[in-house]
Amino acid sequence: MAKKIIITIDGWSSCGKSTLARQLAKSLNYVYIDSGAMYRAITLYFLRNHTDWTDEKEVTEALSNIHLHFEYNNKSSQSEIYLNDENVEYVIRDLVIAEKVSEVAAIAAVRAFAVAQQQKMGAKKGIVMDGRDIGTTVFPGAELKIFMTADISVRVTRRYKEMYAKNPNISIEEVKNNLEMRDYIDSNREVSPLRKADDAIVIDNTNLTTDEQLKQALKLVHEAVPNL
Repeated sequence: MAKKIIITIDGWSSCGKSTLARQLAKSLNYVYIDSGAMYRAITLYFLRNHTDWTDEKEVTEALSNIHLHFEYNNKSSQSEIYLNDENVEYVIRDLVIAEKVSEVAAIAAVRAFAVAQQQKMGAKKGIVMDGRDIGTTVFPGAELKIFMTADISVRVTRRYKEMYAKNPNISIEEVKNNLEMRDYIDSNREVSPLRKADDAIVIDNTNLTTDEQLKQALKLVHEAVPNL
């Protein structure tokens, strides 16, 4: 039986991390874990319950009432996140969540809560996980670490297309401002800021198709595990 490994994919917003992670998981028959969805689900809970995330006590109490898990949906052919047994996969993609998630994800208690769950999910290996600090904080010993990047203009266009499908009234300027804000918060937060792990391999997909980026990533996987 082939050795199973942990593959981490970190990088900026709208760099195609989730797309590549899903592709790899499907190709390798691995489990895909969307760490960003976990932070979005926590943000959704905070907003719904009017949690003041600047209040440490309120945050601790709210986190004690949050249970997250993923279930595979045969119709969509992907893992979807559940918040307290409610499928919130599509609710968490709203711009309202996108505008607040970086603030929530910067809170030390929130990160500790999410990281502990992520590490538990990866205990048996055979997973692909994407996020901002997966290769640096969550799984620093991962056998393969990928860092995704792309030009800001390409990233804005990608996110705009994604958001427009759900909200035709959104402007490209709103999307650009949101991305720039998230980049700043993600890379400047005190706890686990976004950075490339020293041993991570960069994939710049500015001019790559999804098939081309998958081909590059699979080559890296086979280099990391020759007999896979």
